[in-house]
Amino acid sequence: MLTINVAVLLAVIVIVRLRRRTQARSRNDEKLKVLIVLVFGVLVAPTAFGQGVLDVVGQLAAGINDAGR
Repeated sequence: MLTINVAVLLAVIVIVRLRRRTQARSRNDEKLKVLIVLVFGVLVAPTAFGQGVLDVVGQLAAGINDAGR
């Protein structure tokens, strides 16, 4: 039996959609892309990978904040 992880499937969809040409995108196409990326983020956030990304982004934001002082 073949099982597909939904987060992996959404990651593939996001990559394919980002590779498309940028000139002929409609507003609905952009809204759909944002929705797909948000759902992907919700699915990945509770995983170890998602927590690692959160830590890296938090450290980067703290570094930028400290540099601005």
